Amino acid sequence: QVQLVESGGGLVQAGGSLRLSCAASGLTFSSYIMGWFRQAPGKERETVAGIRGNGHIVYYADSVKGRSTISRDNAKSTVYLQMNSLKPEDTAVYYCAGGRTTYGSRWYAVDNYDYWGQGTQVTVSS
Repeated sequence: QVQLVESGGGLVQAGGSLRLSCAASGLTFSSYIMGWFRQAPGKERETVAGIRGNGHIVYYADSVKGRSTISRDNAKSTVYLQMNSLKPEDTAVYYCAGGRTTYGSRWYAVDNYDYWGQGTQVTVSS
């Protein structure tokens, strides 16, 4: 049974930083693309960042590019999202997800991911 468990969310002031972690189990972690997604109230779930199995190919949404870093530790089956210079508009529930389909130009898209965590709340106050 695949499980993805996020941690590291919380309340932070604008300009602050957070590091999200997602521990995976029940899958061959290094074979999966991993991603971070977020969903704000009343909005659709959107991709924040994605990372391929080898960790060398990454994707960032324009909204977080330059402020966030996704990384993975395949030995620990864990993926991370370091977020800096946080803005109130970053407030959302953040989800970790894993995908088996590793090819395709839209590998980072929401609908390409098969397994999802329960989410962790990130709130950025102004």
